[in-house]
Amino acid sequence: MRKAAYAGLFYPKTIASLSKMLEECFTNKLGPGALPSKPRPGAKSLKAAISPHAGYVYSGMAAAWSYKALAEAELPDLFILLGPNHRSNESGVSLETFETPLGFVRPDQEFGKALVKKDNIVINERIHAHEHSLEVQLPFLQFAFGTRAEKIKILPLLVSDDLDLDKAAKDLKETISEMKRKVTFIVSTDFTHYGFSYGYMPFSDNIKENLSKLDKGAINLILKGDAQGFEKYIHKTGASICGYLPIILLLKIITFDKASLEQYYTSGDVVGDYSNSVSYASIVLR
Repeated sequence: MRKAAYAGLFYPKTIASLSKMLEECFTNKLGPGALPSKPRPGAKSLKAAISPHAGYVYSGMAAAWSYKALAEAELPDLFILLGPNHRSNESGVSLETFETPLGFVRPDQEFGKALVKKDNIVINERIHAHEHSLEVQLPFLQFAFGTRAEKIKILPLLVSDDLDLDKAAKDLKETISEMKRKVTFIVSTDFTHYGFSYGYMPFSDNIKENLSKLDKGAINLILKGDAQGFEKYIHKTGASICGYLPIILLLKIITFDKASLEQYYTSGDVVGDYSNSVSYASIVLR
């Protein structure tokens, strides 16, 4: 059992207070303005959604856009969650059940065991125990899907620079095909971390405008599905996007027909101070 390590830190730890905050993330002026509606008949599940992972008071409104889109579509057989490892350069999946204040989210162990048999991606419960990037997605997933949440199956994968992304993409595509799963990917990432606190200050004037320009350059490459272009952009600009490896892996796996930037803002927009700022985006790929 993977206990909730960040309840009471990144998000409230009681059911009542967490549910209230989640609802406010959806209805907030920076959020989508409404809770998810029921899926339209014939609405296909999404290919992927990109969602931030900061404290809900900062990034929850952006995350709500992603989860509204996810919940208004068909529930897939499996959500594959891709996130960065903030503590080490180790990658791996978890096959444990994750506990949140809203209940339990269960893994697709059959899929996970088939994947690791391909001898590239490994099971590594240790690195998942204290990593927040995927944990903070789960209450949103549970809340947005409501009564359907008990049917959710996940495969959480932390992606770091020890992983051969081309081989990982190949293994994931093969396993999805072999196991006949309808899969939606959720990538957990914040965008640019700017300021002295983050060791990244490529500009000091017009910070809000320059942050938007920097982030939108990366986002536009994601919307085009350009994995190689996105990777080059990161190396060229040094943009401090913590989940850039999970994004590259995603773009090596999926193709999509439609892509949309649902929301974009920064922590500076929330608190009115851009001297140390983190950017958040909701991106939906169909």
